[in-house]
Amino acid sequence: MSEFQTFKKDLTKTRLVETDEDAVRNGLGNGQILVRVERFAFTANNVTYGAAGDTIGYWKFFPAANNESGDWGCLPVWGFAEVIESNVDGLEIGERLYGYYPPSDFLVMSPTKISPQRFVDGALHRAELPAVYNNYQRISGETDYDSAMDNLRSLLFPLHVTSFCLCDALQEAEYHGASQIITVSASSKTAIGLAQGLAKEEGAPKIVGLTSRSNVDFVDSLGCYDQIICYDELSELDASMASVMVDMAGNRAVLGAVHGALGDNMLNCISVGMTHWGTLSDNDPQSVQMIRERTSFFFAPAHIQKRMADWGIEGYNARASAFMSARIQESLSWMQVEEIFGMEAFSGIYDQMVVGNINPNEGIVVVA
Repeated sequence: MSEFQTFKKDLTKTRLVETDEDAVRNGLGNGQILVRVERFAFTANNVTYGAAGDTIGYWKFFPAANNESGDWGCLPVWGFAEVIESNVDGLEIGERLYGYYPPSDFLVMSPTKISPQRFVDGALHRAELPAVYNNYQRISGETDYDSAMDNLRSLLFPLHVTSFCLCDALQEAEYHGASQIITVSASSKTAIGLAQGLAKEEGAPKIVGLTSRSNVDFVDSLGCYDQIICYDELSELDASMASVMVDMAGNRAVLGAVHGALGDNMLNCISVGMTHWGTLSDNDPQSVQMIRERTSFFFAPAHIQKRMADWGIEGYNARASAFMSARIQESLSWMQVEEIFGMEAFSGIYDQMVVGNINPNEGIVVVA
């Protein structure tokens, strides 16, 4: 058995570590279950987990095996797993779960707050981490479950829940008074979900997508952006309009250029992604034009907790699920899923994705 690990200080460096499932199975304690990871998605969102690994605590969810130096970590992923050993009443061998996992063959969990629909992993090392990541859905408790949607669910639910939160936060703030919303990295799946959601809202501002020239045709085909601008033609942006930026990439060159062009018309810049993690230093020469006091990081789990308090858990789940289901249906026309079998094959794909070589209409699912 194996576990895919990433060097925390350089996301381009990885290794596969052999693990001993039999030893873990034999040492399973009371109140614990052992699950085998079936499949997981890997997207630019997972690269963001690594870029923010120390800041937000993503490295802490799944401590890496054979890691005496502490230099290695497991990038969290979303997918499905099957219970293969259980010391918990009501959770039987063979039950399937959807949630947050390491890129590994198995995981030990300590279920608490168990209901027919879900449970929380109560492992002590996860107690102080964002609660939304500790929730697991029991497939046996889903009345409308469709196994044919497993891959799309793994790929898009984690991204579109952020899209939902962004839409909701922008609406609640009345779009900060903006006449246009500018999305950086318009081809990213989270940006697409956001644009599609905004396009359905009556009275939403103009939606502008910034993207690379190679992705223009794809972004245009989606039909959810009012205007598409290439990174090498930023002068086409109407800088006279009051604007909110939603940044999915963390590319300081683009951010600096747009902030500089907008000036006082840049009302708010919402930072979401960090796929350009190599340019995140405050010393980057392109960052000097950024308006720092109007830039903030958007943390979806915090917004989820807020809305759960406002609407109740079931109220939040109903609204978020409706949004995400609509976005998945829209994705059927453009999303192509590529299944990768085994961790060794995943290593090669990872090397391309971590440096940004990602086909925007393709989704990678690793079958462990």
